[in-house]
Amino acid sequence: MSPEQSTVLVVDDEQDVADLYTMWLQDEYRVLSAYEGENALDVLDDTVDVVLLDRRMPGQSGDDVLDEIRTRELDCRVVMVTAVKPDFDILEMGFDDYLVKPVARDDLLMTVEKMLTRVDYGAKLQKYFSLVSKKAVLEAEKDPSALEANDDYAELQTNIDQLRTEVDATRDELDDHDDFVGAFQDI
Repeated sequence: MSPEQSTVLVVDDEQDVADLYTMWLQDEYRVLSAYEGENALDVLDDTVDVVLLDRRMPGQSGDDVLDEIRTRELDCRVVMVTAVKPDFDILEMGFDDYLVKPVARDDLLMTVEKMLTRVDYGAKLQKYFSLVSKKAVLEAEKDPSALEANDDYAELQTNIDQLRTEVDATRDELDDHDDFVGAFQDI
């Protein structure tokens, strides 16, 4: 997924903080901002790829916003960016990463990039499995000479080989076990 196509939603009740994160990200991504949970849920739709979400906000908390994101089954990564130190309660939360404020610019940019790599890996892997499944069905139903003579089947095999290479390259970009597991869980 290229950065120009990616949308990041910054949600923080401290407007200065939200605006700072927006400034840091706007050269690389399409950035939306919300200064409260209710507004974030109004803005949030399936075009958002990554949500940077403060945990403690008046009104609707970040925890509540996160629950609603997962209830809506939106296909986005959620990063809690908060001054709330993590405790065992995070084990039950459906976020993808957790950053404790203050957050440096480079850390924020790297985290967003990592979340987008996970999304990209998951989408490629799903497509790969779909193509491999189609190939298996055709091979179970058709004789080898019919498959060999069919241009569509040859193109399918080429697509599978190319996608396998892309999946392997994207997997290599996932720099640790948690990134790989996080991407695989999305599938």
